[in-house]
Amino acid sequence: MHSMHFPSHAQPLVSRAAGWLSALLPQDCQLCGTGSGAALLCQPCRSSLLRTGTACCPRCAMPSPSAEICGTCLKRPPHFDATHAALRYAFPADRLIQSLKYSARLPIATLLAGLMLERLQDAPSMLSDALPDVIVPMPLHPARLAARGFNQAVEIARHVARALQRPLLRDAAVRLRDTPPQADLPMARRRANLRGAFACHGDVTGLSVLVIDDVMTTGASLNELARVLKRAGAARVENCIAARTWLDGIPQGGGHHV
Repeated sequence: MHSMHFPSHAQPLVSRAAGWLSALLPQDCQLCGTGSGAALLCQPCRSSLLRTGTACCPRCAMPSPSAEICGTCLKRPPHFDATHAALRYAFPADRLIQSLKYSARLPIATLLAGLMLERLQDAPSMLSDALPDVIVPMPLHPARLAARGFNQAVEIARHVARALQRPLLRDAAVRLRDTPPQADLPMARRRANLRGAFACHGDVTGLSVLVIDDVMTTGASLNELARVLKRAGAARVENCIAARTWLDGIPQGGGHHV
């Protein structure tokens, strides 16, 4: 495996993300409310966030000994080629993401993007060591977008695209059906539930695509979107996720503090 290579014009990503944060006015921590200066989180709250660690399956980002492709991905390979997840979807990362999505605390998108860029900088990539050609955010159904007023994946993706200096194709993928949550459905139902949920309206022929989303739970939505992108001609699809849910039955050890 090789680390994703960042050319000189895209470095240092962490410093660039820190620059966005330091430009903000002094404020209170987004989690505990104590003074955090120019940062969105105070240091104790930032330290309580759990990274996914390096012992993860490079395809789906679930825990895997020696960072090898897990049995599930070997048995039924997903349509996407790799997944890079910055955090475990557990307290307090879940509160941050919920505050972004449901309380419209848009500065949190900047924080999550910075953590995702840190992950990408050191991320193992199975087949390539180059930056993606384009960035595509996970689309929201128009009804949900109208109710929420914004797409959290777009808000995160704009920062990632700026740091990587790659085009953000915010309208390349569209969601045609507002599907119910996938987590409580058996796998066969998840796949059937998502058939026809997405369409690709952008030209991704021969391109490597980095899909941005906030949370990956079952991976069914990301898998279907990757299938649609590849049918539209994408050569490679990787996911970059703010937080990954570690499903029941999977050992929860291995994550470490930010």
